[in-house]
Formats: sequence, C-alpha cells, structure tokens
Amino acid sequence: MSLLTKIRTLRHVRPAREPEVPDVARSVAIIMDGNARWARRRGLPIAAGHGAGTKALRRTVEAAIDLGVESLAVYAFSTENWTRPPDEVELLMEIFTETIERELPDLVRQGVRTRFVGRRDRAPDALRQRMQALEDETASNRRLQLWIAFDYGGRAEIVEAARRAADAGVELDEETFTSFLYAPEMPDPDLLIRTSGELRISNFLLWQLAYAELVFVDTLWPDFGEEQLRSALDDYASRRRRFGGR
Repeated sequence: MSLLTKIRTLRHVRPAREPEVPDVARSVAIIMDGNARWARRRGLPIAAGHGAGTKALRRTVEAAIDLGVESLAVYAFSTENWTRPPDEVELLMEIFTETIERELPDLVRQGVRTRFVGRRDRAPDALRQRMQALEDETASNRRLQLWIAFDYGGRAEIVEAARRAADAGVELDEETFTSFLYAPEMPDPDLLIRTSGELRISNFLLWQLAYAELVFVDTLWPDFGEEQLRSALDDYASRRRRFGGR
C-alpha cells in the first residue's frame, strides 16, 4: 500500500470518542440516613430527628428542581425497618402521614409528581389512603418525579419480579424483567447519594443501581440541603461514565 493510499484510509477512520462528561445527573437516588444520630447529638428524642428529616426532604426536592434534576428517588422506610422498636415504627407511620399532609402540598404546587415504590399492605389504612390520594393528585405534574421508597427492599423487589415473570410465562431479557419491577417507568439513577458517612447501599434499588455513580457524604440527613446536593452533582459531573466500556 502506497503512502498516499494509507493517508486516504486514515482519513476515513474515526477516532474513538472520549466518554462525555455529563453536566447534570438527571436521575438521582438518595439514602436518607442519620436522623437518629442527629437527634442524639443534640440530646433530643428520635422523633425530633425524623421531623427534621422531613424538612430536609422538602428542602432537597426544591433544590433538585433548581439544579435541573428530573427524577429523585429517596429511601424512606425499608423492609428491615419493621424490626425497629414498635413505638418508633408507630411514630414513623405518623410522621409519614403528617409529611404527606404538611410538607408535600407545596411541592405539588411546584409541579412535583410523587409516587411510592414498595409494598403498601403493611401500612396503616390512613397512610395508604393518603399515599394514593397524593399519587392521584400529582399524576399530571411533570416538573420533577419524586419516588418515595416505602416498605421497600431491593432483594424483595427482585424476587417479586421473578415470581411475576414466572407466573406470566414469558421469555426473559433485561427489558422484560424490568417491566415486572415495582416501578418499571422509574429511570435508573445516574447518581446515588448516601448521607451520614455510611459506606453501603443497604438493599436499595439493587437492580437499578447497576451503573450508577456513588457519592457518600458525612452530613447527617437533617442537615442535608442545596449545598450538599450541588456538591454531589459537581462530583458526578467530573466523572466519566463508561458503562463497562473503555
């Protein structure tokens, strides 16, 4: 091959593209951890920590809207949380109900669509009714999708999806399996944030987090807000996502 032929050939070879650096994580998941420690450090009852945590949720959702996030999934109550002392579980059920009544209506007016992910059959009747009413009320909102994982466990979700798929008798691939998850329309998170300094994902969105970037922060959840969310998003934007490629 002549030199001229080699040059002509090289002109038609596209260089491999560098993975793009994303500007904003459009889909974010948060493990909201640290309410009890926040309260203990201040000599307050645990209820005060959970109450402060609900305010942090509202603050963070509003910040997510301002920062361009389109989908936000938060871990509110896990399947394992039922093993906590009965009085604390009862308190949490009351706080969830109050949160729907007091903290979330303003978000509704800001265009937030709220959906709950997980089981509902073990929740008190009053709470289930409020959850359904909030979903119905926000069904047409489009500014931000808020997914609240309640009585949720990643392994339980996968097992239930496998059971549904087996009952349906379908041939499985990843897309088909995803359709049997609790919320198949929920986008896979680009970024997972865990507060309070713990370095684990605690059975949260095990299927959906396959290629998410992980950010762990020391801030306790009741102190989390726009500054911490912005910092995590900046960290995400500095990374290159390869999805198993080079």
